[in-house]
Parts: sequence; C-alpha cells; structure tokens
Amino acid sequence: MQNNSHLALLIHEQAKTYGDREVLIYKDFGGTEWKSYSWNQFSDTVKRVSNALLNLGVGIQENIGVFSQNSVQYLFCDFGAWGIRAVTIPFYATSSEQQIQFMLTDARIRLLFVGEQEQYDKARRVQATCHTLERIIVFDRGVKLNDEDTMAMYFDDFLKLGDGLPRQTEVEGLQAQASMDDIANILYTSGTTGDSKGVILTCGQYHAAFEANHKCVPVTEDDRVLNFLPFTHIFEKAWKILCLTEGARLIVNTYPQQVQQTMKEQHPTCMSSVPRFWEKVYQGVQAKIDSSSAMQRKIFRHAISIGKRHNIDYLSKGIKPPVGLHLEYEILNKTIFSLVRKELGLENAHFFPTAGAAVNPIIEEFVHSIGITMDVGYGLTESLATVSCNHIGGPWTVGSVGIPIEGLSVKISDEGEVLLKGPTITRGYYNRDDLTRQAFTEDGYFRTGDSGYLKDGELFLKERIKDLFKTSNGKYIAPQMIESKILVDKYVDQIAIIADQRKFVSALIIPVYPLLEEYAREHGIKFESREDLCQNAEIYQMMMDRIDTLQQQLAHYEQIKRFTLLPHAFSMERGELTNTLKIKRRVLNENYKVQIDKMYEE
Repeated sequence: MQNNSHLALLIHEQAKTYGDREVLIYKDFGGTEWKSYSWNQFSDTVKRVSNALLNLGVGIQENIGVFSQNSVQYLFCDFGAWGIRAVTIPFYATSSEQQIQFMLTDARIRLLFVGEQEQYDKARRVQATCHTLERIIVFDRGVKLNDEDTMAMYFDDFLKLGDGLPRQTEVEGLQAQASMDDIANILYTSGTTGDSKGVILTCGQYHAAFEANHKCVPVTEDDRVLNFLPFTHIFEKAWKILCLTEGARLIVNTYPQQVQQTMKEQHPTCMSSVPRFWEKVYQGVQAKIDSSSAMQRKIFRHAISIGKRHNIDYLSKGIKPPVGLHLEYEILNKTIFSLVRKELGLENAHFFPTAGAAVNPIIEEFVHSIGITMDVGYGLTESLATVSCNHIGGPWTVGSVGIPIEGLSVKISDEGEVLLKGPTITRGYYNRDDLTRQAFTEDGYFRTGDSGYLKDGELFLKERIKDLFKTSNGKYIAPQMIESKILVDKYVDQIAIIADQRKFVSALIIPVYPLLEEYAREHGIKFESREDLCQNAEIYQMMMDRIDTLQQQLAHYEQIKRFTLLPHAFSMERGELTNTLKIKRRVLNENYKVQIDKMYEE
C-alpha cells in the first residue's frame, strides 16, 4: 500500500510501518562490501541531517547544493532538507567547473554537499568566485581536504551537529507547516544548447506524480530496486522516491560502470534505465550468439521468434496465446530465456521502466521476447518525469510511449507539438520569467518541444522539433530515429547523424573498438593504432555493408551515404555530450568540421 505523505514526513511515516526492515543497500565510496540501513536507521539519520542543517542556519526554502554520485548520503541530504522545508539542487557528478559555478551563483547556494575528490576539488576551485558559497560538506571520508580550507567538513562531522536531535521541536514545527506549494528541487537541465535552466519542482508536483504512477506502475514492498541512473536525473529521482512510497528496497549503485556487476550481486527485480542500456544488453547477447555454433544460433533464433509471437503478437494486444504456443513458450522461458536473464542477474525480473530517448522497436521486441517486461515511457524534467507509460497488465504497442498518466491533459498542437497541462507540470524556470512565458501557451499548456500524435489512447513520438534537419534538397530528416536504428549494431558504440543543410545524410561513428580490433585480426587486417582502423578501406566497407542492412526500411534520402570512423569517443570534457549523455550537435559540428567537410567533397 502506498504511503504518499509529504516529502518532509515520508521517511518517518514509513519507518512507523516498516521499523527495522531493510530499505537501503549500498557500498561506501570505493568500498567492496554491501551494507544496509533499516527504515528506522534511515529515519534517524534524516532527523540528524535536519537538525544539523538548522544548526548551520539553513532557512525555509533556502537552496542547498548536492554535487555527487549516487549514495545513501545523497538520500539523507534530500530528505533531511525537505524535513525543514529547504530546497535541494542536484548537480551531476560529472558537471564542469563552469556549470557548477553558474548553478551556485544563480541559485545563491551557501552549503554544498560533494561526493568524492573530483567534486571537492572542482568546488574548491570555484569557491573564490562564488561569493555565496560558505561551506563544502564532503560525503567520502577518503577525500583529502585542502590544507588552507577551514570551512570544509566531512559528512560524519556534519552529522554530529545533529546528535541528540537538539532542534527536533523546531524541525517538527517546520514539518507541521510544510506545504505542497513548497519547492522541493530546482533541477538544472543540462541542455544541448545555451546555459542550463533551473526547473522548479514542488512537493505538490511530486505528490501528484506518485498518486498517478501508483495507479499504473506496479512496484511493491517486495521489489528490490536498483538505482542506476544518477539521482540528479528526474527519471531516477522521482522513480526512487516512488519506490520508497511503496516500501520497496533500494540498491544504490554509486558507479555506473559497475552496474552489470551490481545486477549479478544483488539480483534486482526493477530498475529504471535509458534505452542505451538495453541496446548494450542486446549487443552483448547477439555477440554471444554470433560466436556460437550454427545449431545453437538456429535454436536461439527460433526461441526468440516464439517469445515474440507469445509476448508481442498476443499478450501485448491483450489476447490470450493459443495453448500450444503458450506451452512451447513456457518451456523456452524456463530453459533458454531463464539462462539469459540469469547471466544478467535478472532471475527475478519484475518490470523495468525505460525512457529518456527513443527506443528502437528491435530492442523493445527483443527484451520482451526473452521474458523481461520493459515499461516504455516518456517524460521531461518539467513534467516531473512521467507523462505517459505502458500500463502493465494492459495492452500496449511497440513503438508507442504508453498511455498518459491520470490527471494530465495531453493535446497535440496544429504544428504537431505535444502540449501538457496538469498538477505534475512545473510552474516555470528559476529566475527566468522570460523563459517561463515562452514555455507555455496562452491557455496554459506546457510546450514540450517534441512532435507526436495520439492513437487509440497511446502517445507516439516523432522527433524533437528543434532536432529535425532539413537537407539542401528540402527533405526533413529525423536524426535520432536514424541513430537508434544504427546503434543496435554490435560494432557501433556512438553515432551522430549529419544532414542539416547538407545534400545527403552522413554520420560520425565511434566503433566498439575491442570488437573491431578482433574482426581485423581475424581477417588479417594489419593495424598499429585505432587511427589505422578508422582509415582502412576493408573496415569501412564492412561497416557500410552492416549499416546498409539496418537502413533498408529508410527512405532513400534518409539513408547514410558516407560516414567517418573516429578514434576516440564523444566526451563531456570536450563539450560534445550533456551530463545525460545527449549529443551536442552544434559542438560536434565545430569539433569535427574538417572530417564533416571532407565527407561532402566531390
């Protein structure tokens, strides 16, 4: 049963119900041993944080920064701050100094919590130019503090300010005054162009979102939920709090590169993720199948076809499968598919919310075919995550982003833009009344910037309106759609489509180099470096053949005619990716101008 208390009270109310039941499973920064907190311990620590914040003079609706990877301390800070009606502003752990300087200054942040050495060092370097920043509080005890830094302190020492709960009467008074209109977070969107925008999210928005999602997302107190995406991301932030309202356990994964190991060690039943995660799973499974015997490949492909018929052709449409098909699927599910899920650490898979980018239908069908329920959805920071999702147990369509949640009005403008109105929609952007006015229509609908359409109650997306490219021949190209088709190939790690104001479509491609190097060795292709591989004619032709196979269903003007293989990945350090790993196309066009121009030489 859901407990949808105000964020100021949620953890304490849940502790009354669950007591010493385990709720948080985690590792210390850099640690190897899994540890846990009970609901009572969670509640007690949150109370200490609330008391400590008051002892540092934090006021009602004051902005507090959190610059860290996922950690239990992150959770303590969020709920401790909400307990005294303060506002938390999360920074991505990979944010640049320029980004954090902008956010610290814009939000006039006085207290900043940081995770590890990298975050502390960045914060320390910008402190001199951020005149409001008074104190840095460090989660990881292993961080070496600057010898001249007299205002930094470790989180352990910060907690001691709350020992004995010296301000608890005042804390409870503030909680009694807590309002749904209180701001809970200001989330600065990383954006692919321009400065970040601070999206205002209120306690009332969270409350409405949890009420609506409870009716269509079946997470329960029996679920073990792996937190993989950054807590800074609204998808993960809202999802993990929703799970707490349902009494579920949270498995906190601090380092994204360790997620597959965490899955095998902790066996989650649920996990929110972006499509790229499942693309990697698909590529990994396909690579194993490609290296198996002809008979094994035939058996697996038959199993996938049965899984698709059973789970897609029948169940997704709300139709009961024929008895013979069901019996064959059950046998394959208990043998072949169960082995695939066990290899992933998903023996007890319940369901897996997936959003953040377009999901390739091939990937969606594959995941469902092997017996994993992918719950595809759509949302934005401004909508407090969920706009729509597949309602598990009901019919759904491959390629849609599900049914809009209850209480949210969705309409399509004359230009095809998805417009939103309802209790989960932001009131606007922090300190930016101009952007707020631009973001809403005259009748109060929020402009998403996404084009789409509604069909039989389901929402289908086309493309980001601003991302549509127009070739010099007047044809419109949807780059993300093309990219998602190519990304299923096991040799492709990253891709950026080039087409705007060009006479044909080209691409910049980052290969999966271990696989490409293996291919070169097996085919006697000599190379000394990645640059050699990128320039090799045989490698280029092999990649072109694979791309041609994947783009057969595209219109001729949408198909990639030329591409360039690059010897290094797109990176945040060079400004080519946002903190959520979205491509900054303008920067790529600048950074790779020489390579791009060469593709269009006659």
